[in-house]
Amino acid sequence: MNIATTTLDEPKKTCATCQACCCRLEVMLITDTGVPERYIDIDAWGGEVMARLDDGWCAALDRETLLCTIYENRPLICREFEAGEYECLSERKKYLNE
Repeated sequence: MNIATTTLDEPKKTCATCQACCCRLEVMLITDTGVPERYIDIDAWGGEVMARLDDGWCAALDRETLLCTIYENRPLICREFEAGEYECLSERKKYLNE
């Protein structure tokens, strides 16, 4: 007796359903998107970067919802980072052991 099986696709990763692993990466500010000054820091080489808290998380991340508090004004790098793509999945694997 053969029983048909179906392989289910993994749920799509979206910004609304992720665990904000990308918010642990260093984000350089290379264009003006309106990031509020309180979220801007200067790195060791004098470049502007997103400020990070002592534990490494982006200072603009809402810790309760894991959503960006400045989403409409997020940096270009954050806009180009694709949820569910290779870099996203790589960071998820590093931090979530997926």
